[in-house]
Amino acid sequence: MSEVSVRPAGDRGALVELPDNAAAVRLARVLRDERLELVDIVVGHRTVLVTWPGGSPIPELAALVERARPPGPDPDGRRIEIPVSYRGPDLLDVARLTGLSAEEVVARHVAADHVVAFLGFQPGFAYLVGGDELLTVPRLDEPRTQVPAGSVAIAGPYSGVYPRESPGGWRLLGSTTTPMFDAAREAPALLAPGDRVRFVAT
Repeated sequence: MSEVSVRPAGDRGALVELPDNAAAVRLARVLRDERLELVDIVVGHRTVLVTWPGGSPIPELAALVERARPPGPDPDGRRIEIPVSYRGPDLLDVARLTGLSAEEVVARHVAADHVVAFLGFQPGFAYLVGGDELLTVPRLDEPRTQVPAGSVAIAGPYSGVYPRESPGGWRLLGSTTTPMFDAAREAPALLAPGDRVRFVAT
């Protein structure tokens, strides 16, 4: 693994910059497996933010970065299927932008083996990578003020599912009834970095 750097993030944290998302997911899993006394481990697209309760950095960090060096996908990610009704308001626009038919857009979206890169924007919102490159489309010029909960959407290289109603600028392909976030669950967010996701047309 090249292009790795560790930068201080205050006096109780460090930001590890990595070459790709797979490396970031591997490092986060290694850190969690060590059961260190950490405050938080936050995965970004190509970064991992580590914070600890004490005033000095954890001495094991450099060694743990080394352990996360082997290339390849995260072997421990769960496999999750999400049923989708592909009747979204932007489906025809995505077809027009990509030069595909609506049926081809759906077929390519369900055929992809998506991987959770990181979570953000709102609780339970997972940024999924690994989609078909032909489905790379820009965000809306003007975001919607209300996107319904369960909306399945794409923007740039990402796919995602809106856990709750909110504003949003991604293009809506369809919807799912699968709850992406439930505060009553032991793990409130359905998805975690490294999980592999397949969308299934219903």
